[in-house]
Amino acid sequence: MGDSNYSQQLLDHQETLPTTKAASASQNHKKLSIIPFIFLIYFEVSGGAYGAEAAVGAAGPLCSILGFLIFPFLWSIPEALITAELATTFPGNGGYVIWAHQAFGPFWGSLIGSWKFLSGVINLASCSVLCIEYIKLVLPLFSCGASRYFAVMSLALVLSFLNYTGLVVVGYTAILLGIFSLVPFILLALISIPNIDPSRWISLNEDRVKTDWSLFFNTLFWNLNFWDNASSLAGEVDRPQKTFPKALFSAGLLTCLAYLVPLLAATGAIPLKQENWVNGYFADVAQLIAGKSLMIFLEIGAVLSSIGFYEAQLTSCAYQLLGMADLGVLPQCFSVRSKWFNTPWLGILVSTLITVAVSSMNFADLISSINFLYSLAMLLEFASFLWLRRKLPMMERPFRVPLELPGLIMMCLIPSGFLVYIMSLANGTVLLVSSVVSALTILWYFMTNHFCKSNMWNHFNNVGPKLMDQDLD
Repeated sequence: MGDSNYSQQLLDHQETLPTTKAASASQNHKKLSIIPFIFLIYFEVSGGAYGAEAAVGAAGPLCSILGFLIFPFLWSIPEALITAELATTFPGNGGYVIWAHQAFGPFWGSLIGSWKFLSGVINLASCSVLCIEYIKLVLPLFSCGASRYFAVMSLALVLSFLNYTGLVVVGYTAILLGIFSLVPFILLALISIPNIDPSRWISLNEDRVKTDWSLFFNTLFWNLNFWDNASSLAGEVDRPQKTFPKALFSAGLLTCLAYLVPLLAATGAIPLKQENWVNGYFADVAQLIAGKSLMIFLEIGAVLSSIGFYEAQLTSCAYQLLGMADLGVLPQCFSVRSKWFNTPWLGILVSTLITVAVSSMNFADLISSINFLYSLAMLLEFASFLWLRRKLPMMERPFRVPLELPGLIMMCLIPSGFLVYIMSLANGTVLLVSSVVSALTILWYFMTNHFCKSNMWNHFNNVGPKLMDQDLD
């Protein structure tokens, strides 16, 4: 029997997994089309140049421009290519959890799922915090203390309810949010043209300003990763084999332009004062170049971008938990969908509660924690990709990265080296958070497999052996 038959066997098997009535009803709901999906990927990764200001403050204009120009080729494109191949080969909810499960077994699927999920919900918290960073410029009441935490918590709860109302609603909302959050930067770029001095683009650090490489690379990494998150809802996408490659390419082009155009405009139009380049500084640049009206417009755009970012990330987290339940990693209750909106309500609720719980962390620690957990998961994802290509070289792949195994290893080598470097920058808080998360993940896996399942404390799906355990001859 050929490899392509086993690919089809897996897809057929996913369609016949035991589900609740709400879950099986998903087939009667409209799938996500390509345009909303492009904007969901865009918000997963970027959402605009909001949050990129720290790169200039850390390393100056030249390094920042080169970073956002070169880094996509070293990191974003390889990650997007891997996502396109694996998501079209295994088009089910759960994405990278399925890939690691099929490559190395359920333990590794559970581990990558936990790392990705926690990095995702911490990313949600950073999104809420970043949104409040812009709101406090207009309403200083939310600058600190209990009022700030209340604002972050309230924002998270309201946005989570919007996510609960349905994936198609979230998708078309993402289109509107994307357009309105990009318009202020387009105006900023156009108005700044007469003031641009290209010599400012090649400026390095100001005198007596030391380059903060840790902050610089963490900022780049945070602003240009999470391309694979869209794979967690592959089961909800219309014709995923055709849609994924087109959507990833379109979102990649949009993301690169969304960073480079504002950075070129802002750094070229005003003299460099690095200490000012912190989160929220694009609003000050807008005021300096075009007046208070554009500043307010850009601040509104930042809030809208944060909302889109939150909705896209929460969608991935919730559908990842649904996919993990379908694989038998989580209890079957996580695959239950809302009767009204067909959304995985328990996944949305759990993601929201964890987001609110970690929202009090320092923003820099949030970003570093996201990057560390995500780096661990990406190393496992690269390994899964290479192992699946080696183990199942003839499997039918609707999209295939046009390289043989040695070339694929080289493609993954540079990003892997960067992942190790990012992890080496972690401070004590980040290491503690990541260690606790990993330990709890391992404990959870053995508890569910050796106690909960055997004693029938919860209902778990049974998906049988992983695909590559079959006889391929």
